[in-house]
Amino acid sequence: MENHLLNIGFALLLIGIMISLYSLWWSTERLHNIIKGIFWLALLSLTVTIIVRIAETGRLPFASMYEFTMIFTWAILCLFVITRRKFNSPIFDLLANILVVLLLLAASFLPSEARPLMPALQSAWLHIHVLTAIIAYGSFAVAFCLAGVYLFQENNTATAELRRLDQLIYRLVVLGFVFLSLVIITGAIWAEQVWGNWWTWDPKETWSLVTWLVYAAYLHARRTYNWKGRKSAVMVIVGFVVVLITLFGVSLILPGLHSYI
Repeated sequence: MENHLLNIGFALLLIGIMISLYSLWWSTERLHNIIKGIFWLALLSLTVTIIVRIAETGRLPFASMYEFTMIFTWAILCLFVITRRKFNSPIFDLLANILVVLLLLAASFLPSEARPLMPALQSAWLHIHVLTAIIAYGSFAVAFCLAGVYLFQENNTATAELRRLDQLIYRLVVLGFVFLSLVIITGAIWAEQVWGNWWTWDPKETWSLVTWLVYAAYLHARRTYNWKGRKSAVMVIVGFVVVLITLFGVSLILPGLHSYI
């Protein structure tokens, strides 16, 4: 049942990509509502998928990269449908669609069998750590899509609209940065309890810190040097590339205490 639900969500999002592409040239209120409906149905499909997974395993889906990718994708869709109410653009729809489809496609190549939590993961801190992570990375993902919209539209969009878009990107990054800070703090507390050290320079820890520094540099440049617009959007895109390296590259390539698939 889980696979069928995921396939339904995947198919809906593929249809969404095609409709979003069409709406770049011929945008109507009807198409807008259709795309909105597709996103809500895809979110519903993924929500039920996660509920089924929880029912089958008796725990939250935090035990593997497959499960984290699934719940990360769910978080992106949640934040996207909320953000879409504040900023509606066919390009935003398209970029978010493509990102979610690529993540679901990546999940399909990961081991998906249900298994019990590893001993190191059997802690109340796991829930706090992972929930803050999906909010942080989900916020960065939606900011990334909006930054792409900014770069696509900066030459043919009114200045006031660009400023509103830039401010929305900034708010999402601030939200993600706050929760990423909580990810690192809760991870350090949890690591001290499990491994006896607050920080071990494990590859995942190191790249989480790199991610934090990239977004800290974005916020610093924005506040101190008034980096807005194109420069700001480029930094947000670079930041999300680092997020993907942290989430997938480190887990799949670099061995360490967080290397579980």
